[in-house]
Amino acid sequence: MKIKNIGLIFLISFFCTALYAQQEKSASNNEPLRLGVVGLSHGHLWEVISRLDRNDFKVVGVAEKNTALWNNKALKEKVASDLFFQDLDEMLVKTKPQAVIVYESIYDHLRVVEACAKYGVHVMVEKPLSTNVKDAKRMLDLAKENNIFLLTNYETTWYPTIHKAYDMIQDGFVGNLSRINIYDGHGGPIEIGCGPEFTDWLTDPVLNGGGAVIDFGCYGANISTWMMKGEKPLSVYAVLKQQKPNVYPKVDDDATIVIEYPKVTVVAMASWNWPISRKDMHIYGDKSYIYQDNKTSMRVYQDEKETRLDIPEMVAPYNDAFLYLKAVVNGDISVKPDDLSAPENNLTVVEILEAAIESSKTGKAVKLQ
Repeated sequence: MKIKNIGLIFLISFFCTALYAQQEKSASNNEPLRLGVVGLSHGHLWEVISRLDRNDFKVVGVAEKNTALWNNKALKEKVASDLFFQDLDEMLVKTKPQAVIVYESIYDHLRVVEACAKYGVHVMVEKPLSTNVKDAKRMLDLAKENNIFLLTNYETTWYPTIHKAYDMIQDGFVGNLSRINIYDGHGGPIEIGCGPEFTDWLTDPVLNGGGAVIDFGCYGANISTWMMKGEKPLSVYAVLKQQKPNVYPKVDDDATIVIEYPKVTVVAMASWNWPISRKDMHIYGDKSYIYQDNKTSMRVYQDEKETRLDIPEMVAPYNDAFLYLKAVVNGDISVKPDDLSAPENNLTVVEILEAAIESSKTGKAVKLQ
C-alpha cells in the first residue's frame, strides 16, 4: 500500500512540476522581447519605430557610433536617452538584450554578429546576410558555435501572396514548374528620398557589396532558394548595368540575374531605374501560371481564364518580422534550413549574388554545383 502511495505521490509531483514549468514558459513568452537596436543609418529603421507601442518587444538599448543619428525624433520620443551607446559591447553588457535588430551597412553585419555571439545574443539583420560568401560562412559558424539564432529579414517574407503561390506550386496547380520571373526595384534610393546616412553606404561597392544587384537582387535569390527547397542552383549568369552613372558612379543600378536549376529557370530582375516600385513575380508551369502582383493580390490562370485572388494576412507570428523573431527566440517555432529567414537559405543567397557579380565581370555563367 505504501509503495502504491509513493508512486501516486511521485506521479502527482511530476505532473505538477511539468505544469508549473509550462506556466512559467508561457508567462515568459508573454513578456516583451528585450531588443537591442544596432545602427540607425538604415532606411528601414521605421520598421522598429512604428512597432514600439505594440508591447511585444521593448527596446532596451541602442548602439550607434554617429551621435548625430541619435537625434531621430520618433525614436527619442519612445526610447530613453540613457539607453543610447556609441559602443556596441557596452550596450550589450549594460542592457542585456535577448536579441538585436541590425540597421548598419551590410559589410558591418559580421562585426555585429562577432560581438553578439560573445554574449549569446540572437541577431536579425536586414537583407542580405552579407556582402560576400567568406563573411557569411563566418557568421553561420559563429551562430552555431555560440548557440544563437541568425535571421535575415526581407519585406517579402511577410507577403501572404508569396506563401500562397508556394503552396499552390506544391499542390501541383501550375503542373511542372519551369520558370519564375521575379521583379524587385524602384526609381533609386536617392530619387525616392533616402537620407545620405543611408545612401552613403548603400551606394558603396564595399559597404553594400554592390548596387541594385545586392539591394534588390537578394529578394529573387532568397525566394528562388526557398521555392527550390534549399537546392543550390547549377549556375548563375548576370548582366549588371549603370543606367545612371552620374547618380550612381560606383555601383550598378540595374541587374538581371539568371539562376539555373535542373528543371527550372529563375530570372531575378533588380533595378534602381524603374518608374514604379514593385515586388512581384510571375510563375509558369506546363498547366497554368501565377502572377503574384503585390503583398495581398495575385492572378491565376486555370481552365482558360484568369482569376484575381485577394489573400488575407497570415496568422501571427508569420505575418511580422518582430513577432517572428520573438517566437523563434522563445522557442515557440523552429526555423528550417530552407526557410526565407534561415541562415542556410541566406548563405545560398550570398553565393548567388557573389556569382552574379563575378559573371557580370567575365561575361560567363558561374557554376555553383
